[in-house]
Amino acid sequence: MILGTSTGVYTIIHVLISLIGIGSGLVIMLGFLTGRRLDGWNTTFLVSTLATSVTGFGFPFDHLLPSHKLGIISLVVLAVAIPARYLFHLAGRWRLTYVITAAMALYFNVFVLVAQCFQKVPALHALAPTQQEPPFLIAQLVVLLIFVGLTIVAARRFRVEDVRPARAA
Repeated sequence: MILGTSTGVYTIIHVLISLIGIGSGLVIMLGFLTGRRLDGWNTTFLVSTLATSVTGFGFPFDHLLPSHKLGIISLVVLAVAIPARYLFHLAGRWRLTYVITAAMALYFNVFVLVAQCFQKVPALHALAPTQQEPPFLIAQLVVLLIFVGLTIVAARRFRVEDVRPARAA
């Protein structure tokens, strides 16, 4: 039992939250590339990605796993992304900071998705049963290169005005 639910149910909830994070993250990446803010999608992305990282620690474990280390890194990245977006309102360098950290958080989610696909999809598992084989490494390298390219283009295209609330007179 995890938080009052079975491991199977908890896993389904965690996976659904992760997929919401990935889907909404792809939408905000499209927004970055087309110069649109997509405020609601950003909130969905940040909340679901934060929830994905936090719920990842809810599974039983007896030692720190690579997934936990990635979860910690993701939480650190989100600890920068969230204030960049909501405290500093994307002003000045915080715009670039947000684009980069949001892209990193999305990349981490996609990295895990690829790893899970190689674990759970029989055809992919047969190609890389230990995730040390070239097909897995090539897939992850391609994903990384795609995200580096998208992040560079997004950083150049996503421009936003300073949207801090007006000060009271």
